[in-house]
Amino acid sequence: MPDPHLAEQFVDLRQQQNAAELGLWTFVASEVLFFGGLFLAYSVYRIADPTGFAAAARHTEIVLGTANTAVLLTSSFLVAWAVAAARAQSRRTAAALLWMAAVLGVVFLVIKGFEYRREYDEHLIPGLNLATSGSHATADNLFFSFYFAATGVHAIHVALGIAVIAATGLRAWQGAYSAEYHAPITVAGLYWHFVDVVWIVLFALIYLPGRAP
Repeated sequence: MPDPHLAEQFVDLRQQQNAAELGLWTFVASEVLFFGGLFLAYSVYRIADPTGFAAAARHTEIVLGTANTAVLLTSSFLVAWAVAAARAQSRRTAAALLWMAAVLGVVFLVIKGFEYRREYDEHLIPGLNLATSGSHATADNLFFSFYFAATGVHAIHVALGIAVIAATGLRAWQGAYSAEYHAPITVAGLYWHFVDVVWIVLFALIYLPGRAP
């Protein structure tokens, strides 16, 4: 009897999982090129005016940024644990872990929303209410343009990841995965880890400059 999880174009589940992971890595490579362009542009302007960028970075909410970093790191750990649980055929554990990771993703977006609200109140949004003057006016505009573009796109990726992880958790609860077949959890986990890595780079670029004693 053919395996219901095996698509007809594949020889076995291992080949199917390898193909799924290759597809995900191809997608990640394209995303790396996108974010890499943003990071390169930021780095060029920061090198041109390090003092101005450091002054602008001090306006960011370091406590909220650090909290969000901890939230995403914890969620990545839960997703990795969910993969291990699926391999051990513990479907309820895998589902619960995935749902907890999705909840932490929502927490991340809520915290980011509070952060955006504070920045709006402090008149830090370019093109809307950025209130800056003096020698660092250009640096402020460039820094916060990058900040909102990069973190906004990242937030969209987080929202998509939440939907994928929550749906994967539902499938895990329904018993769709096993020790032999857990490719969707693995692929969802790889995507979520990528989102986490991007945030860590953003945290280092955005929140840390200008804060050394």
